[in-house]
Amino acid sequence: MDRIPKRIWGLGLLVLIYLCIAYAVPRPAAIQPEGWRLFALFAATVAGLIFQPISGGALVLIAVVFSSLVGGLTIKQSLDGYSDPTNWLVLAAFLLSRSLINTGLARRTALFFVRLFGKTSLGISYALCLSDMVLATIIPSNGARSGGVILPIVRGVAELYGSKPGVTAPLIGSFLMASVYQGICISSAMFLTGQASNPLAAQMASKISGIEIDWFSWFRAGLVPGLLSMLAVPWLVSRIFKPGITKTPEAAEFARLELLKMGSWSNHERLMSVVFVCVCTSWATTSIHHFDVAIPALLGAIALLVTGVLTWEDVRKEEAAWDMFIWYGGLLNLARALNATGIPTEFAKAVGASLSGLNWYPLLLIALLIYFFAHYAFASITAHMLAMFPAFVAVLIAQGAPAGLTAFGFAIFTSLSAGLTNYGTTPAPMFFAQGYVEMKDWWRVGFCCALVNLTIWSTVGFAWWKWLGIW
Repeated sequence: MDRIPKRIWGLGLLVLIYLCIAYAVPRPAAIQPEGWRLFALFAATVAGLIFQPISGGALVLIAVVFSSLVGGLTIKQSLDGYSDPTNWLVLAAFLLSRSLINTGLARRTALFFVRLFGKTSLGISYALCLSDMVLATIIPSNGARSGGVILPIVRGVAELYGSKPGVTAPLIGSFLMASVYQGICISSAMFLTGQASNPLAAQMASKISGIEIDWFSWFRAGLVPGLLSMLAVPWLVSRIFKPGITKTPEAAEFARLELLKMGSWSNHERLMSVVFVCVCTSWATTSIHHFDVAIPALLGAIALLVTGVLTWEDVRKEEAAWDMFIWYGGLLNLARALNATGIPTEFAKAVGASLSGLNWYPLLLIALLIYFFAHYAFASITAHMLAMFPAFVAVLIAQGAPAGLTAFGFAIFTSLSAGLTNYGTTPAPMFFAQGYVEMKDWWRVGFCCALVNLTIWSTVGFAWWKWLGIW
C-alpha cells in the first residue's frame, strides 16, 4: 500500500506530460491532430520508462491500447508490433540464452577463457570480457549473461585472493568489477544481439534512412573497433585501479578445478553447442540464403524444445523474455507509427534549417557527443534510444551525412554510453552493488573509458566502416 501514492503521482505526471504536449504545445501545420496526440503519448511513455512509476512492460501495454483510442490507429494496427519478426527474434534469443545458462555451457565457456588467460589480473579481465563477447553473439540480455554467468566468476576470483568490499577491495576486486563491466558495454555495442534494444535501433534506422542492418553487417561493423576497445579499456582501468595483486596463477587453477567439477560435457551441452554454431552460422550467411534472421533463432529454439534441452516449462518461466516481448513489441510499433506521422521529418527540417551553415561532418561529431553524454540522464539504453535516436539520425541525414555512418554511429554509441554511470544499463547496478567501487570512482572510470571508446570508434571505427563501404 505504501507504494500506491508514488504510482499515482507518477502516472499523474505522465498524464500531465501527455496533455501538455497534445493540447498546450502548438501543433505543426503539416502534422495531423491524431499524429500529434500519438507523439504526446509516445513522449509520455518514454518519460515513464525513465521515471518508472510502474513496470516498463505494463506502461508500454497501456500506451499500445491508448494508441488506438487517441493516436488514430486501429487496435489491429496498435498490436502489429507483436507479430514483427524482430520481436520474435529477440524472444527466441532469450530462450537460447536460457539454455546456454541452464546447460552450463555459458559458464564452461567463461571458465575456459579464465583458465587460458587468467595468469595475471589483466589476463583475467580480458578472459571474462572475451567470454561476454562470445556470449553476446547470441544472448541479447546483457543482464542475463553478466549477472548469471560473468559476475559470479568475477566475485569468486576476487574472493579467492581475499579481496572483498572494503579495505581489501583494491587487491583485485575493484579492478575486476570496473574493467569487466566496461567490457560488457563494449560487447553490447559489437553485436545486433549484444543487448535487447539493438534490433530496435536497426528497425528505426531502416525506417528513417533506408539502411538495412542485419546480424552480419552489425558484426562486421563492430569487429575491428570493438576488439581495439576491448584491448584498450581493461588496460586503462588497470592504470586507474592498479590491482595490488598482478600475478594470479591461482585463478587459472581455480578455473581448472571448477571445470573438473563440471565434469565432461553433457549431452545437453553438446546439443546446445551444435545449435549455437548453427544459429550463428545462419545469421552470418543471411546474404546467401536470404532468410529473415528470426527464422534461424526460432528454429534453434524449436530444436532445443524437441531434443529436451529446453522445456516448455522453461519457456513459461522465462519472465524476462516475456516482459521484453510486451514492451519491445509495443515500442517497436509505436516508433514505427510515430515515424509515419511525419514528425521526425518535420523535426529534421527545422533543426537542419537552424544548422544549415555547418558541414555534415562537424555536425555529426557534435551530435554524437551530445547524444553520448546525454546518457547521464538515462537509466535505460532503450529509453535513451527512443527519446533521441530517431530525431538525431533524421537531422543528420537531412544535413547530408551518409546514412550508414549515421545509423551505425548512433546505434553503437548508445550501448557504449552505458559505461558512464552505475545505472547506465541492467548490469551496472549488479556490479556496482557488490560494493567494490565507490560511486565517484565508478563515474571517473566511466568518463575515462568513454573518452577512449569515443576516440577509437570515431577514428578507427569510421575508417573501418569506410573501408567496408558502409558510407
